[in-house]
Amino acid sequence: MKLTEKTLERNMVFQGKIINMRQDKVELENGRTATRDVIEHPGGVCVLPLTDDGKIIMVRQFRYPYQEVLPELPAGKLEPGGEEPLECGRRELEEETGMTAEEFLSLGTMYPSPGYCEEVIHMYLAKGLHKSVQRLDEDEFLEVEQLPFEQVLEDIMEGKIKDAKTQIAVLKAARLLKK
Repeated sequence: MKLTEKTLERNMVFQGKIINMRQDKVELENGRTATRDVIEHPGGVCVLPLTDDGKIIMVRQFRYPYQEVLPELPAGKLEPGGEEPLECGRRELEEETGMTAEEFLSLGTMYPSPGYCEEVIHMYLAKGLHKSVQRLDEDEFLEVEQLPFEQVLEDIMEGKIKDAKTQIAVLKAARLLKK
């Protein structure tokens, strides 16, 4: 088995502010055809800011699709034109939390929904934090809080933190830091 599909046609269905949607006609390895719905997304970054005393800086914000306020790590989408993930991480950390960091360690990448979306999220651990100025976007409203690393781990395991990028970045950092 090759486990591949050959793209035969692409049809743009929707173009939005953040995402586009297309339908692709593909040839399967058995020669039959199928349709694949694909969400195009520029990708994004999430940052786990870790204070010197072992607390994680989190944000709480309303997420419209779920109609609830979610605790998450600071994050954002890559700007058009090929913004580098690390620069996006630096920008989002300062914009959302009012903090800068001396050191960024890569925690790798993740595919949040590989069945239909091509988004890639780059994850970083940020250390050596310094106060700066919070610069929220005009349509962005959030609360910043600092929580002990162990509490965040517990909240993930108890299902209180539902955001996938936050779960993965925290669990990877816990392994890296031997928590």
